[in-house]
Amino acid sequence: MSKDKESKAKELQKSLTKKFELAWHALENDEKTMVDDFCESYKEYLTVSKTERLCAAYTVLLAEERGFKPLEYYQAKGKVVPGDKIYVIFRKKTVLLFVVGEEALENGMSIIGAHIDAPRLDLKPAPLYEESDMAYFKTHYYGGIKKYQWVTMPLALHGTVVKKDGEILNISLGEKDEEPVFCITDLLPHLSQEQNQKKMAEGIKGEGLNLIIGSIPYEDKDIGDAVKLNILRQLNDAYGIIEEDFASAELEVVPAGAARDVGFDRSFVGSYGQDDRVCAFTATMAILNQDEKKPPKRTLCTILADKEEIGSYGSTGMQSKFFENEMAELIDLTEDHKPELTLRRCLKNSEFLSADVTAAYDPNFSGTHDLYNAPFAGKGLVISKYGGSRGKSGSNDAHAEFLGKLRECFNAADVTWQMGELGRVDLGGGGTIAYMLAEYGMDVVDCGPALLSMHSPFELCSKADVYMTYKGYKAFFDHC
Repeated sequence: MSKDKESKAKELQKSLTKKFELAWHALENDEKTMVDDFCESYKEYLTVSKTERLCAAYTVLLAEERGFKPLEYYQAKGKVVPGDKIYVIFRKKTVLLFVVGEEALENGMSIIGAHIDAPRLDLKPAPLYEESDMAYFKTHYYGGIKKYQWVTMPLALHGTVVKKDGEILNISLGEKDEEPVFCITDLLPHLSQEQNQKKMAEGIKGEGLNLIIGSIPYEDKDIGDAVKLNILRQLNDAYGIIEEDFASAELEVVPAGAARDVGFDRSFVGSYGQDDRVCAFTATMAILNQDEKKPPKRTLCTILADKEEIGSYGSTGMQSKFFENEMAELIDLTEDHKPELTLRRCLKNSEFLSADVTAAYDPNFSGTHDLYNAPFAGKGLVISKYGGSRGKSGSNDAHAEFLGKLRECFNAADVTWQMGELGRVDLGGGGTIAYMLAEYGMDVVDCGPALLSMHSPFELCSKADVYMTYKGYKAFFDHC
């Protein structure tokens, strides 16, 4: 082939084909520094936000630092105006952030919604027992976990206890170097021949995820369950807790320790809870970093919801009416004369990014994806046209027109993005909150980074993907 023909072929190939490139190649020198700085803040967020309550509280703290005020502040004033920054925290587990735009609310909003709950172990309502002179907490796992991953690792305890007298007590134990951690034991290899013959899902049973919490007995040798009594005495001395108080407690067991850099080149963030707090953080920063001097055209909203990992049920999950109710409260602060109709039009005319992660292709497990449609770590923000399982069951299948608009928006803002599916068609799948917002008639698509070791106690996310996710969400708020 002549050089002219070869050159023409390459030009034609470049103009007609699409190859998803590594996000690292798209970063300018100043952006590489921004990636590092942004991910340092992200790691701090992960380290602090080990539970949905802690995440919600930290988000409110960040919002208040940027001038956001609670909805009650504006209700006392009786109105909102373009540029007003509002937050709502609902039952200490769900957060809404708004920046009021210049256009009427009936024209719709730009919304990004993530979830801040993560797979974990919860203490049972009556968790404390003694067996073989050791004290344990019984747990019930929350969300989709591989149970064997949670044994023989340091675990921390976080949560809230409402005591008999009504006092609300917040507990955090196991994160600081000087604090004790907790652990679930496993069999040694010498005695695990029978265990080794079981399927991986059956090697550790749910009822076997019992947390060892002590072994020193109470001083009286004649008393039964002396170790349990000694633990109760220590809890009472430290917190004023009695055993009955566990009945009105929410105590979560999560991996202990801070988020860390991974790799010689420090290119990954490794941490518990990146599903979906990577999207929660980037969506939060996208709305917090709005132009102080110029209100957006449309009202912007970031939703941080609870309970996604167990189907979004409950009053703090997206299947409840909390979002719709708070929207009605916001509309009430405008000069609207048809609030119910405005609410319906607003929801129908809004555009929504369902900010959730997907599974990156892992060369160690090469049979899980269709490589032509697989998301890859390091290739930027992933747009998932649909989720669900097998025949797209349970998914929101995004419309081509909305995808076209989003693609144009990301390209204009130099966002590195890729398309991707969650695994092979017949292998499995997963759901998000996308279809719940789509029920209002708004345009919706799933959009977030790809993780390695998703749903494990230590997930990995490329720093370039964290940054491109933020950049994409910011572009959606600024330009779409």
